[in-house]
Formats: sequence, C-alpha cells, structure tokens
Amino acid sequence: MSTITRNVTVSMTINGQSITRTIDARTLLVHFIREHARLTGTHVGCDTSNCGACSIMIDGESAKSCTVLAVQADGCSITTIEGLSGPYNGMSAVQEGFRQCHGLQCGYCTPGMVMAATSLLNEIPDPSEEQIRSGLEGNLCRCTGYQMIVESVRWAVEHPAP
Repeated sequence: MSTITRNVTVSMTINGQSITRTIDARTLLVHFIREHARLTGTHVGCDTSNCGACSIMIDGESAKSCTVLAVQADGCSITTIEGLSGPYNGMSAVQEGFRQCHGLQCGYCTPGMVMAATSLLNEIPDPSEEQIRSGLEGNLCRCTGYQMIVESVRWAVEHPAP
C-alpha cells in the first residue's frame, strides 16, 4: 500500500514575520510553528486538543494549534508565546503576572495558559474569578497550580500595560 503525499505552499505571518513554506498538506499548525518557524514555545502536549499546551492566537482568536492544519492558517496572522511583549522587562502583563504570582511550576503548560489568558483578557478585560477559571478550562496544568494561575491572571488585570 503506498502513501500519497500532497505538498502545498502556505504563507502566514507569525509574530509579525512572514513565512512561506512548501509542506505536506497534513502538517498540523503546531508542527509548522515548531519545525518550520523554529518557535518552540508552543508545546505539543497531547495531540488530541485536551491539554492546551499548544494554544496560540490566529487572527486574534485563541486556538489549539494541534487541531488546526497549517493549510487552514494560510494567509492568517499567528501569535505565539514568543510574540507577546510588554512593559514588564519586555513581558506582557500576563507573563509578568505568572512571574509575580508563581503561576508556573514545571512550566510545560505555561505558554498555553499565558496565551489562553491573554485571549481571555482581550475579550473580557476585567473577568471575575469564575470567568478566569472558565476561560482557562481547556488548558490543563499537570502540577495542579490552578489557584496560582488564576491569581496570575488577576494580577494582570490589576496591572495593565500603560
């Protein structure tokens, strides 16, 4: 039995940089980001969309990049954890909140959590604790640092970028 591969050319903007590559049409966006854009902050945690470690933003909307084919992101603007920045020594308020409130333990889930929290705050600038928990519910922390993660997001709400 032979396997047929179909190569396609995709172009997208990742963290403000244009990238065009010819890839197998079955390439997941998470693998495109890691292997072709060489941005390894987006983690592959489960390949089944359960953990959220691969969370990014596509045209400003949160997405799990293991559920999106790279061809589906053709022409889109992608933001990964490496694309966030802000007034806190180059970090965004969410990133600084995770630092200030110890919102990370092993760190594996952190990029996905930060991206999901950033997306949440773009949608709801002053969420309640319940809204924060709901907004992050698709992201798993295997170290069970959820309370500190919620406190980290709350810190970001209380210390927005000037």
